Order: sequence, then structure tokens, then C-alpha cells
Amino acid sequence: MIQPLAYIHPQAKIADNVVIEPFVTIHKDVEIGEGTWIGSNVTIMDGARIGKNCRIFPGAVISAVPQDLKFGGEYTTAVIGDGTTIRECVTVNRGTSDRQETRIGKNCLLMAYVHIAHDCKIGDNCILANAVQVAGHVTVDDWAIIGGTSAIHQFVSIGAHVMVSGGSLVKKDIPPYTKAGREPLSFVGINSVGLRRRGFDSEKINQIQEVYRILYMKNFNTTKALDIIEADITPTEERDEIVNFIRNSNRGIMKGFSSN
Repeated sequence: MIQPLAYIHPQAKIADNVVIEPFVTIHKDVEIGEGTWIGSNVTIMDGARIGKNCRIFPGAVISAVPQDLKFGGEYTTAVIGDGTTIRECVTVNRGTSDRQETRIGKNCLLMAYVHIAHDCKIGDNCILANAVQVAGHVTVDDWAIIGGTSAIHQFVSIGAHVMVSGGSLVKKDIPPYTKAGREPLSFVGINSVGLRRRGFDSEKINQIQEVYRILYMKNFNTTKALDIIEADITPTEERDEIVNFIRNSNRGIMKGFSSN
């Protein structure tokens, strides 16, 4: 169903059963999957690739050109995965020559006023609460939850199953399965509640806790802690994911909390 007061470029590719409300603007190089709903006053610009059964609420702008002075007009895209909900006034910029695309995964929820800058990669099943601001080149892995009004520095990586406290300034990488809070942002434990909800058993959760005890509670430097983890803890998918994330961190990981 397409309202007559919407503007849709004749070359845009709109699948069956897409609902487009009044005053929507859809540019030429746009693809929208079946079952998606586009609310009033949404603007979808060239390069947008929107999946099936998405919901995009009024005022959102998808695939605007990057807010990057180095952008030279190169062909790039902004990809929205199936089942993702984008609430009011969210902005998602398309990529630059760095990654060629900005990508939001499947079944995500981006609450009102979230900004996703150029070349970001957001995994599946992520939740970004109201007014989270994500700078360019950021990676957020599956099942991460970012609390409202948090700001994420460019090039930061946030691991899978992470929970970040509302109002946080995220300047360093956040390893998988952790909770991040306080100021400056620090390790405050593992996300055990979230892990249980997603089917992790007690053995896996206990092993993840032991990894982070060595990393954050034993006063080792990061290199020494990783060596001990690899020597003393049985290899599992979760252990290796944590170790590989930290070894590949370009910005360095968040520190443990100190009262000093």
C-alpha cells in the first residue's frame, strides 16, 4: 500500500506488501524488502538496502551521505537487515571508501534519535536505546545492548553480548560478554543475566567469569593475563572469542574499575 502523498522515484525497487505512509520520500537507488512498513515523513536516500519486515518510524533518514569531509561521492550503501525496527528521527549514514557500506543487522532495535555514522557495522539482535550516538567505523557485535545517550568514539569495537550503561562515553574497545559502566567507563562484571536469557549454561558462564577474573582482578598486564588464560583455561569458543578480540583490539580495551 503506497499513499498518493508519498514521493517514490520510479526506479526504486519496492517489494510486495510494503506499506508506505504519506509524505515519505524514496530516492532512485533504493531497495525495500517485502512486508516492511515506512512511516510518515521518512526519507530514504540513494544506496539504501532495506530488508524484509522492517519498521521505520516517522522522521528517520536512511542512507544520507556521510558527515565526513573526506567523502568524495563514491558509490556506497546503507544496509538494514530483516526484521529491524528503526524508531523516530534515527539517522543512518551510508559508507565511504573505507568499508563501502554501513550495515545494521537483523532483528535490531534502534530507538529514537539514534545516529549511526558512516562505515559502522552493527550485528544482529542489537539494541541501541534512545539518543545513542555512534561515530564512524564502529563495530558492534551480535546481541549487544547500548544504554541511552551513550556516545561511541570512532573506530571502537564492542563485543557480542555486551551491556553498556546509559550515558556512557565509550572510548576504548569493550570485550565480549561484559558489562561496562561507571566513569571513566570500566569493567563491572560479565553480563550473566543476558547470557542466561540466551541459553548459556552455568559451565560456560563460570568459565567466562574466570577469564575476566584473570584479566581484570589479578593485577596482571594484558599480555601476561592472556598468556595465563590460554595456558590455564580449557579452549572453548567463548574463551577464544575473548582472547582474539583483545589481541586484535586497535584502541585497547576498557580497564578494570579502580576507586583511586
